Amino acid sequence: MRQQEFLELADRYLNGQMSPKEREEFELLCNQDQELNALYLSHAEFVQTMKRHDARAEFKNQLATTIQEQPSTPIIVRMWKKLKINAVAAAAVAVLSSLATLYSTGYFSTLRRTNSDYSALKREINNVKRNVNAHNNAIRNINNKENTPKDPLQFGATGFMLTKDGYAVTNYHVVSGADSIHLQNSKGNSFKASVIFTDPEKDLAILHISDSSFAAQAPNIPYTFKKQNMDLGEGIYTIGYPRDEAVYGEGYLSSSTGYSGDTTAYQISVPVNPGNSGGPVLDKNGNIIGIISGKQKGIDGAAFAIKTKALIETLNRIPEESLKGNIVLNNKNSLSNLPRTEQIKKLQDYIYMVKVY
Repeated sequence: MRQQEFLELADRYLNGQMSPKEREEFELLCNQDQELNALYLSHAEFVQTMKRHDARAEFKNQLATTIQEQPSTPIIVRMWKKLKINAVAAAAVAVLSSLATLYSTGYFSTLRRTNSDYSALKREINNVKRNVNAHNNAIRNINNKENTPKDPLQFGATGFMLTKDGYAVTNYHVVSGADSIHLQNSKGNSFKASVIFTDPEKDLAILHISDSSFAAQAPNIPYTFKKQNMDLGEGIYTIGYPRDEAVYGEGYLSSSTGYSGDTTAYQISVPVNPGNSGGPVLDKNGNIIGIISGKQKGIDGAAFAIKTKALIETLNRIPEESLKGNIVLNNKNSLSNLPRTEQIKKLQDYIYMVKVY
């Protein structure tokens, strides 16, 4: 058999073009003739090599065609698109990991406890005062069955005058839920007051003294209201009623923001106690710069005062029908040139104990 004829048979065998009988005869032929078998193996290897070469060439052609069809986008842009997708995925994973870490370490529960520490001051005033007054009433009436005990005082706090015609300010949490409110001055005179307007978000309540006896006693307000922000470290002082007589305290401005970064309040380093709520904070010249609203429990010197600017914003929001005449704040300060002791003497007539029933 000629070599060319044998190679044609081998090609038909390799390409699967033989019938079963022909394949059997071809395999028998290769088994009987070693030279033909060696020729077949050599030819089969050659065919496989050519197929691999053809496949590689086809791949190169397809790759070249794909590159030509793609738009001429700069490589930096293509890389950025790929990296952007990866960055978004990485950021999402990082956020989830951070939240999981904060949750596992108790951050959120600590934050909730911190918030409750700030508001606990109000509840403690309520509970302590109610219990003390209930005990006092029981002792006073232990031998007098005919006398009916008076309604217990819910708690006492501080307020101060805005105008000479009876407008005053204190904290919203002081008067919230009150049945009646009385303002008592340093001389022991008590005047009935009513709530004109409240701003729970800023913790402010605007009161008005309705007693006719008050008008004859009210001289001009000696202080002004400073709207500009104070500088850190500036000296300040306050007068309030943490007990049944006025108590003076002094310190300095420790932060231009209040609790949890509240921009409507200051953090001040002044000793305050239950009862100081609603009291004025003054600078060295006797200007009102804020209103004490509370302190952070368990941290010394972390008291907070609502800024005067926030108070004025609240005053501007009061509906006209709620007012008994306009609220016009004093613009003449008669305290600035006085020593501190003389300032305090003049101030005491305008700072009141707020009694809530």
